[in-house]
Amino acid sequence: MATGFMTHTLFFWHDTGTAALMLPADPMAGIQPDAHVESGHTKRRGYELLDVTGLLDTMHRVPARPARIGELLRVHTDAYVQRVADASARPRGGDAGDGFTPLGHGSAEIARLAAGGVLELVSAVASGNLTNGYALVRPPGHHATADTGMGFCVFNNGALAARHAQIQLGLRRVAIVDLDTHHGNGGQSIFWTDPNVLHVSIHEAGSFPPDSGWIEETGADAGEGYTINVPLPLGSGHAAWIYAMRQVVLPALHRFQPELIIVPIGYDGGCFEPLARQALVVDSYRQMASLLTRAADRLCDGRLVAISEGGYSSGMAPWCGVGFVEGLTGRNGNLSDPYAGITAGYAAAPMLPHQQDVIERAARLVPRIPATVSAG
Repeated sequence: MATGFMTHTLFFWHDTGTAALMLPADPMAGIQPDAHVESGHTKRRGYELLDVTGLLDTMHRVPARPARIGELLRVHTDAYVQRVADASARPRGGDAGDGFTPLGHGSAEIARLAAGGVLELVSAVASGNLTNGYALVRPPGHHATADTGMGFCVFNNGALAARHAQIQLGLRRVAIVDLDTHHGNGGQSIFWTDPNVLHVSIHEAGSFPPDSGWIEETGADAGEGYTINVPLPLGSGHAAWIYAMRQVVLPALHRFQPELIIVPIGYDGGCFEPLARQALVVDSYRQMASLLTRAADRLCDGRLVAISEGGYSSGMAPWCGVGFVEGLTGRNGNLSDPYAGITAGYAAAPMLPHQQDVIERAARLVPRIPATVSAG
């Protein structure tokens, strides 16, 4: 069986307008107009690189379709869905909620197409027709909460995928492993009290949202213990992230015993990233994908769907995507990482004691996942 792949040209046409990085352009305030940092440019380059490396030819294409309103309402409020539609209908668009999530004209329809395409990919993987899947989408989703967009995210694709799997496909236990370098606050808030969704996020401490994703945030009520955060210090690199995978993520998955694993994957941990200060290399993403696919093979018949999130280095992020897809498919592309020589020092850098301390504190939370769903 093959890895599924889902994307659509319209995803690259979601218009975030002009900005200085993420700040809305305002010449009178000295904010010079430039392309918004979350433009279609980097992900289009990622798609083209998957094509040039031959990896696209190894995957099975799954067509996108718009998410139905009822599907969006499994996660988002009616008022929020309508607000996105209203802003998107304006000739100049608007914002999805936090003032930093621009919507162009037609962005609501594109966001619905991204969400629906993810649901189609999840269905194809859950049916057993595909081994696993990768969705290359815009706009991203993991910061979006039930009632507002934020951090460039409109509809929470990962959360919608989890609810689709539960409601439509009959999969009760779903694990979300968020590997974007910014905290997966949207998924955390949506499943905060849900004991049937394990939410694990590895991210840069205090980055975005700035006061979110601390170790002490572990869920509430019936969901207590099903949220685990690994807030890594600035400068954490390959050794720390792989250690976090082995000490926190894999043990948590084995204890929870998911029937499906969803991976919001951002490439903003790369060492040349403009919006974060981690030090990952292309091989970091390859190894994380490989660890997760092997875990999925053991735990849930391989059922894993990765969904693209952030990543804003137009040179390196596409190559991080290649590395991740190589780990997901178990196949190598026909070109090698051109940054490997430049980033060799980052790849070899040891984990520092203060980084290890955070990971081991997070690892102590794993036994708190209630034993009723443990592997025994």
